Amino acid sequence: MRLNPRRALDSPLVCGTLGVVILLCVAEAAGRVGIVPTVQFPLASTILVEAAKLAADPGFLADIATTFTGWALGLLVTVLIAVPLGLLLGSVPPIERALRPLIEFLRPIPSVALIPLAAWVIVDPTQMKVTMIVYASMWPVLINTVYGLRDVDPVAKETLRTFGFGPLSVLLRVSLPSTAPFIATGVRVAAAIALILTISTELLAGGSGGMGSFIILAESSPAGVTLTVAATFWAGMLGLVTNGAFVLAERRAFRWHTAKTGAAQ
Repeated sequence: MRLNPRRALDSPLVCGTLGVVILLCVAEAAGRVGIVPTVQFPLASTILVEAAKLAADPGFLADIATTFTGWALGLLVTVLIAVPLGLLLGSVPPIERALRPLIEFLRPIPSVALIPLAAWVIVDPTQMKVTMIVYASMWPVLINTVYGLRDVDPVAKETLRTFGFGPLSVLLRVSLPSTAPFIATGVRVAAAIALILTISTELLAGGSGGMGSFIILAESSPAGVTLTVAATFWAGMLGLVTNGAFVLAERRAFRWHTAKTGAAQ
């Protein structure tokens, strides 16, 4: 069976892989011909070799596990707080209107700027990391939950009320299932934000282990820039893998919503 090149290029995985390969080749060529000084930015091949060495380094793998554990715990706490709060705000408009000014005031505050304050107030590194993750990543989950409730079919809710179902039953039987795809999207966006805050907290607070602490130490090592960029490469790979896992889970769990909205499979 012959492979159709045009069909292959329609695949996001193929196009994404091709784009990465082209970018690496261009970066390698730019370093080889002297367009980019290799003292400030090493060759792509050198970074990939160093990244491969890190993949076999038990100490670095332990730092990845520390970062991933903090990320997962923070994201879990975020969901446990933001989803019920979003359901409350979306179901009770007076409460939503009362809290909207506070939400709009807190949401734009740069979370990274609060890390030094959090480090001074919260002594335990893990608690501080989780606190910063929750503060930064709860907004997309909260907002998506509220707006998802507004998108629920009012006819379906009125039908249940006609048959004598109370507000809680309507919420659990109609509103929550209809809002679930919006919540899942919010969690996926929050997952990326949570990873950024996890590594940023490790970078700025220090002393708590993880990839951020590894990068700080790598900057003062003989390998300096190469080791730092290689560790950053794995931070990006961690974000890519987690986002891909969430996308795959969304498509499998909410096929009905994908078909309804006409999104690409």
